Amino acid sequence: MIKSLVSATVFALLTSVSVGSYAAKTEPVEPVKVAATQAATVNLNSADVQTLTRELKGIGETKAKAIIAYREAHGPFTSVEDLLEVKGIGAATLEKNRAKISVN
Repeated sequence: MIKSLVSATVFALLTSVSVGSYAAKTEPVEPVKVAATQAATVNLNSADVQTLTRELKGIGETKAKAIIAYREAHGPFTSVEDLLEVKGIGAATLEKNRAKISVN
């Protein structure tokens, strides 16, 4: 029993020394650079149907066309909240997309 314990201990020590010396001899690893992902904003005053449907949650082709029709009839959106004036767009849809919407 003691012979097994001594053998296991010696094996563990030799393994840790060899791994430690291997790690010391390897090239330093460059840290991975993570690109900052910025959520692309959708400009309500210039976006087309495809952009609106692709980028905004809960906006299909019909609602995208309604957004553009509202914009053409009433002029450019002056605030993100103006989107609530478009038929079929409610507060829940606005809140899901608020961070992605701009009116620049």
